[in-house]
Amino acid sequence: MVIFKSKYPDVEIPCNVGIYQFIMSNPNKIPDDKAVFIDAITHKKITFGDLKRDTKRFAAGLQDHGFKRGDVLCIYSPNQVDYGTVIFGCLAAGGKVSPANCAYTAKELTCQLLDSGASIIIAHPNTISTAIEASIDAKIPKSNIFVFGDHEINGIQPYTSILSIREIEPVRFTPEEIKSTTAFLCYSSGTTGKNKGVETTHYNLISNIMQYRAFEGDNVHSNLCYLGVLPFYHMYALSINLHFSLLLGATSIVIQKFDIETFYRAIQDYKVDIAPIVPPILLLMVKNPAKCNLKYVMCGAAPLSQSLSDDFDRIYNIPIKQIYGLTEISPLSHIGPLEKLVNGSVGVLLPNIEAKILSEEGHELGFDQLGELYLRGPMVMKGYLNNLEATNNCIDKDGWFRTGDVVKIDKDGKLNDI
Repeated sequence: MVIFKSKYPDVEIPCNVGIYQFIMSNPNKIPDDKAVFIDAITHKKITFGDLKRDTKRFAAGLQDHGFKRGDVLCIYSPNQVDYGTVIFGCLAAGGKVSPANCAYTAKELTCQLLDSGASIIIAHPNTISTAIEASIDAKIPKSNIFVFGDHEINGIQPYTSILSIREIEPVRFTPEEIKSTTAFLCYSSGTTGKNKGVETTHYNLISNIMQYRAFEGDNVHSNLCYLGVLPFYHMYALSINLHFSLLLGATSIVIQKFDIETFYRAIQDYKVDIAPIVPPILLLMVKNPAKCNLKYVMCGAAPLSQSLSDDFDRIYNIPIKQIYGLTEISPLSHIGPLEKLVNGSVGVLLPNIEAKILSEEGHELGFDQLGELYLRGPMVMKGYLNNLEATNNCIDKDGWFRTGDVVKIDKDGKLNDI
């Protein structure tokens, strides 16, 4: 069997702490008054000290509200500067977070609420009416729905009303529980079919953050500023903006809804260094050029064409760091160097990950042979919630995850996303 391995040495992945303790460990010793999230429009800031205090107060309030370890909280909102307060507060209480697409209809949201078993909804003022409608069929009482902001809307209390005056000691897990306990339930269509709940464990997400951290080395640090423009309900932004940058002690500038004017202004006003984006945003940047002093952009979630990459390079001369990943792998497996895109090359395997390429007939393929990509490593999801058949169809007995993507790997170990 031809198995492709990372050129990077394996990294040791901690299995003695959950996501909350891992992310809040503050390895770069940033001060409590450092702003870690800033709203690009209102300029509201959440400092590291604010986040530590309010997540523990939110967790205490959830417990007082009857929320137990293993319960599920759904966030149904566009990006918010205090999105992280809700996420880490839920994790501190021992719960699971199920972020929902803020463009969902009531029917779509109901499906996620029922499948995930959510008992609490945190919505946005713009989505609250849909959340209320969806909660009826999901049998979630109105008293368990809360809204971002400081004001009551249609009888729905602000989420800050949950905050207790006391701070709890965040729930801790044994090493076995860290590997088996679901932390996030993001919904993905996978390779086929309707949306399924991806069970991302504490260990899965910590593994992928460690893999990415090892790949970047000294290139990332607490003085960086990231742009939080991609939707936080998606695993790409959830990982980079709400976990990775926070572990560094870096700052994320939060944009609630993308528009090109706000995008450029936030980059200039806050001297943003790194912008995780997708090809459609890259295309808009090409069509609407403006002054932009980014160190580089990260581009993923869809294939990037050679012509678009060339146009972007010609206009901006800003490097593109190509990434490949899926929700099911928490989410990154391949990252490219800071160089011009060449022949569709995405990047190389992160540490602790193996890959193989299979033909339609199931034969193992070698270098530069086109076939379906399979991945194996500690970042592969636990499985699809309530769907053993779909899980077994994409994860085999040896732990190989079937991506459904047709690719080839060249002699340098670079993935070529065809």
